[in-house]
Amino acid sequence: MKTFRIVLWVAVVALAGVLGWLTFEVTGKTREVADAPFGVPFELVAQDGKPITEKAFQDKPTALFFGFTHCPEVCPTTLFELNEWLEKVDPDGDRINAYFVSVDPERDPPEVLQQYISNVSKRITGISGDPQKVADMVKGYKVFARKVPVDEKDPNGEYTMDHTASVFLLDNGGRFSKTIAYGEDPDSAVKKLQSLIGG
Repeated sequence: MKTFRIVLWVAVVALAGVLGWLTFEVTGKTREVADAPFGVPFELVAQDGKPITEKAFQDKPTALFFGFTHCPEVCPTTLFELNEWLEKVDPDGDRINAYFVSVDPERDPPEVLQQYISNVSKRITGISGDPQKVADMVKGYKVFARKVPVDEKDPNGEYTMDHTASVFLLDNGGRFSKTIAYGEDPDSAVKKLQSLIGG
């Protein structure tokens, strides 16, 4: 009986050790993920035709929105509202960056984004590029986007895009902070941006 108790205690101690090690590993991995920049590396093109990479999201706090220029309501509304919020929280335009990534690069080359965004804001930079590279970037940032044919009988004809409608907020290291939902209360959105830049 005494031997059985000793074996049992050894097993309990060993199990506790294994559980402790697993907890340490999982916590460590979680911390690594939390400390790492959000998304994936990419090489795309800004609306001015210049190359842009994920490093652009890491030098100061960033507001990041994914959309497309043929979007009837969500995208123009979000761009307009985001511009207003940016003017309130960062009137000099030197504390936060903002980007609009097209999920429809086939119809949104850089020059189209330039024209589209400049009608709404001088504070937001458009990003496009090779369709496959854009698709990889969009997927890497955990964004949903897919083509939806306007006419189901003609899948290769006119289409629109279903896509994530939230604005992603990244800190000055490119780490995920929070989101601003489509239709969120403007005061709440402004507070989130102020918190992001430490204002």
